[in-house]
Amino acid sequence: MSSPGSTSKTEHASTPPARRVFVGLTGASGHAYGRALLVALTEAHYSVDLALSSAGAKVLLHEQGVATLEDGRIAPQVLSRWLGEKAASNIRVWGREDVGAPPASGTAQGAAVIICPCSMGTLARVAAGFSSNLVERAADVAIKERRRLILVPREAPLSEIHLENMLRLSRLGATIVPASPGFYHLPTSLDDLVEHLVSKILDAAGIERVSAIRWAGLPTEPPAEPGTTREEPS
Repeated sequence: MSSPGSTSKTEHASTPPARRVFVGLTGASGHAYGRALLVALTEAHYSVDLALSSAGAKVLLHEQGVATLEDGRIAPQVLSRWLGEKAASNIRVWGREDVGAPPASGTAQGAAVIICPCSMGTLARVAAGFSSNLVERAADVAIKERRRLILVPREAPLSEIHLENMLRLSRLGATIVPASPGFYHLPTSLDDLVEHLVSKILDAAGIERVSAIRWAGLPTEPPAEPGTTREEPS
């Protein structure tokens, strides 16, 4: 059994279950979403249990330049450089095979389990009730305990098998939030697109985000030409 990185066991154990979330990072592309989600959760004053699948560790290194230890944990100093010290101090990282970790048991409770990004392999194993690592076990626990489970798949195109697995999980109570951000909030950067999706994930988890952009209806004035902005009234 590996020891968790970042926060101490005593410190994290004192966090009320309603303020604790499990996040799993898997082998799908889209780890920018995972990073933004981790920061947003800690900004909302939630403590996080984090674990990566073996493929998730490889994609994290490729997309974010973050290397993991042999067992899939992220060293505390690496986590701080990636997310900032404030966010890292509220995250406990577990080894991918650490089935003795609290998220592997229903008695540990917790507000939600979020897998972001979620590979189709992980999604299929969760749908089949097959737990080969801590990420999949945490999802299995969420299903059996009737707790919030949010899966953020990033795949295209989707096969009939993918769609059937998502339908089965939805019927089991999971929420599927595809990694497909909207454009109605008129994003001006990639960060805007990432943050928009993160807000949707937090909504699905029942977590309030002050900075979330809420739709208030179409503007009454004509839209600006593409690439321009509306003039502010003088």
